[in-house]
Amino acid sequence: MVKSALSVLLVLLAISSTFAAKYIPKSGKRVPQTLSRGWGDQLIWAQTYEEGLYWSRSKNKPLLVIFHLEDCPHSQALKKVFSEDNEVQKILDEDFIVLNLVYETTDKHLSPDGQYVPRLLFVDPSMTVRADITGRYANRMYAYEPSDIKLLVSNMQKAKKLLKSEL
Repeated sequence: MVKSALSVLLVLLAISSTFAAKYIPKSGKRVPQTLSRGWGDQLIWAQTYEEGLYWSRSKNKPLLVIFHLEDCPHSQALKKVFSEDNEVQKILDEDFIVLNLVYETTDKHLSPDGQYVPRLLFVDPSMTVRADITGRYANRMYAYEPSDIKLLVSNMQKAKKLLKSEL
């Protein structure tokens, strides 16, 4: 008798959890979070800095590391232009390993002039941070603004060309 009552209770519990309403946030249905975090959903993104270094070395492609914050207006503005620029997305897809981070790494070479966002650094397959490839600002050497997208493309080309001549 106790076994049958327990069985009925478990069945009722299973049925009630099946028909329970699924939680929907007040803002509406959410899109699943991807590793791109909006920087280019069609690109294949490394999960960690270590994984990015491994892919960079094994595929002999430079690594682009993007430091940003989700709630930073400068990061959001750059992300919008970055993700909508077809030339940037094409170059990254074909010639780079990409990683975006919302936290700092333990590698101090990735913050040669301080920790700020947004910050974009190139790392070659020999695991050398390309501190020589900079943006246009003297006080934030690796920062880019939405209007700097052409400079970023130029720096991506430099990272590719120097990579091939160095190896």
